Amino acid sequence: MICAHKDITYSLTQTNRKTMSIYVEPQGNITVRAPSTIDIHRINSILDMKSYWIHKAIAEVKELNKTKVNRSLVNGEGYLYMGKSHRLKIEKDLRSPLSLKQGFFMLSENQGHKAKEHFTNFYKTKGKQHITERVNYFKKKIGVEPQAVRIIELRNRWASKSKTGLNFHWKVMLAPATVIDYIIVHELAHLRKAQHSPQFWEIVESVLPDYLERREWLKVNGANLDI
Repeated sequence: MICAHKDITYSLTQTNRKTMSIYVEPQGNITVRAPSTIDIHRINSILDMKSYWIHKAIAEVKELNKTKVNRSLVNGEGYLYMGKSHRLKIEKDLRSPLSLKQGFFMLSENQGHKAKEHFTNFYKTKGKQHITERVNYFKKKIGVEPQAVRIIELRNRWASKSKTGLNFHWKVMLAPATVIDYIIVHELAHLRKAQHSPQFWEIVESVLPDYLERREWLKVNGANLDI
């Protein structure tokens, strides 16, 4: 549910978890996950204590979002796939609505009104294959066994976990392979440690010693991972 406290508006989810977490999402939205045993007054009190950090994080996100590229549906526009920009070609009478061939995204002219849908489906299909393969690789290193891997539309998060498995935003497939691996390892590590504790980051670092560089890349460039 959506809650407001002073100048902070946030999305609140309460479950049987043990601790409370505050997230400033890539678009600047605030998400709070808290135990069902904590009342709203206690939650707001914690937000007061974290107020400086919250506003600092929001300011950083807004600054990073200023660099976001607004892409147009025209010939020659660059669209990302696994960290590389591929120019768009719009042509008549193509067999497939959208495909990636010889380094170009090929869009059928009569499908321009559904371009976003076709791009989304492209990333979901590619993501299902690539991310599943990488999850299967990294899960052995971390010692976990997610039940399922889904590539879906997540509002303001790169990935999430649920009772039935792991969810990844289709936009993840616009990032370089090294950053995709970081997002995967980060989410798998949450199956061992729910919170971003020192032990959590030790798990991530044991698999990806350079995870800080990958995380920083995502922080700086995440706003551009869009169509």
